[in-house]
Amino acid sequence: MAEKVALLESYLSCHVCSETFRDPVSLSCSHNFCSSCLQKFWEQAQNRNCPICKTKSSKDDPSINFSLRELADSFANRQSDSSAEMEKQKEKKKEEVVCDKHPEVPYWFCEDEQRPVCPVCEFSLHQSHKVVPIEQAVSDLKDQLKSDLTSLKDKKDKYEEVDKTYKEVIQLSKEQLSSTERQIREEFNKLHQFLKEEEESRLAALREEEEQKGKTISTEMKRIQEHISSLSH
Repeated sequence: MAEKVALLESYLSCHVCSETFRDPVSLSCSHNFCSSCLQKFWEQAQNRNCPICKTKSSKDDPSINFSLRELADSFANRQSDSSAEMEKQKEKKKEEVVCDKHPEVPYWFCEDEQRPVCPVCEFSLHQSHKVVPIEQAVSDLKDQLKSDLTSLKDKKDKYEEVDKTYKEVIQLSKEQLSSTERQIREEFNKLHQFLKEEEESRLAALREEEEQKGKTISTEMKRIQEHISSLSH
């Protein structure tokens, strides 16, 4: 059980601060970091390379990975910092989607770069990427989030089942220990009783034997004295 928890914790931990993700962002190389940790790392390194694989990021300000953040918050039992922060992120998303030249055109979503794109202005720049309608991306994200949460719940249920089994084994072990101790005491009590009775029996037999010897010696001494007395006369 502990190994499974450690594995999940490792998956949801930032490689920069080693803590559970807070507002995680995903780079094009698929590595994830806390947004603030990544920005601080880039400021110190004076480049936009991934802290792990050193691949240069295609984005200066990667978007929050909401699915991963939901998982991390659920794991750490955290809530979003504030409703204002949520509104800020929503506004940021809107800004990313808006295209001044083609506001009426339905937007698409680049899954490789994890951001919305205008199919008129930017589609040619993403020909080698996986691009889907924004509605499909939202639906896929919801499905993925639902799947991740279901998986997390299943793992939680398994942990609880393992914990229950562990407690049952501990309780059974205690009961077996108590039963064995009671059985040992009973056996030793019987043995002590037997030894006590055997001791008393042996001592009684010894006393009786000594008493018989005493009587025999006394009788023999009396006979000898009588014989000596008869010789004197």
